[in-house]
Formats: sequence, structure tokens, C-alpha cells
Amino acid sequence: MTTPLPPAPRWTFLTNHTHVLLCLARRPDETLRRVAEQVGITERAVQRIVRDLEAGGVLVRTRQGRRNRYVVNPAVPLRHPLEAHHTVGELLALLEVPASSTLNG
Repeated sequence: MTTPLPPAPRWTFLTNHTHVLLCLARRPDETLRRVAEQVGITERAVQRIVRDLEAGGVLVRTRQGRRNRYVVNPAVPLRHPLEAHHTVGELLALLEVPASSTLNG
């Protein structure tokens, strides 16, 4: 049984896409149900976000038995024009995610 998280603040600096990416970068074999619990959104919302991240080349999903494993592509540039000169890898490094969770790590 998991410990419930404290209530989420009314707003945060990072998006749900970033939160899902962080969860999967830190624990590449985490279930989407658990990611949803950690982020504080529905499992269906996490599934949509994962599809977005895969379509954008940020995540690569591989099947391991009955589970999925996710690997982050750190070379992908951030999407907004204000941050496009930075990469996903730089964002993860800033947020202290180990490089071993990425394609180049």
C-alpha cells in the first residue's frame, strides 16, 4: 500500500507532461497507474501524455514481458520557442534525474 501524497498546490511551475516525464525518467519501469498517483491525475490522462511524449520522440517504450519500460531521448529540444534552445536532457539534469535513465546514459 502506498502512502497518500499531500494535496497538490493550486498551480505549479512544471506541467503534467513534465511531471510524467520525470516519473518515468526516474523509474523507467513504473506503472502508469503509479505515475498517475504520483502526479495527481487520472491514469487516462497519463496515457495521453505518454502518447504525446512518444509522438514527440521524447519517450521510447519497449515491452518487457507484461510490462512497459520507458527510455528518455535527452537530445530532443524543448517544444516552446522560449526554451527551444535547450534539450530534454538539460531539463532532466536541472531536475537531478540520473543520465542512466536516458538513451545516451
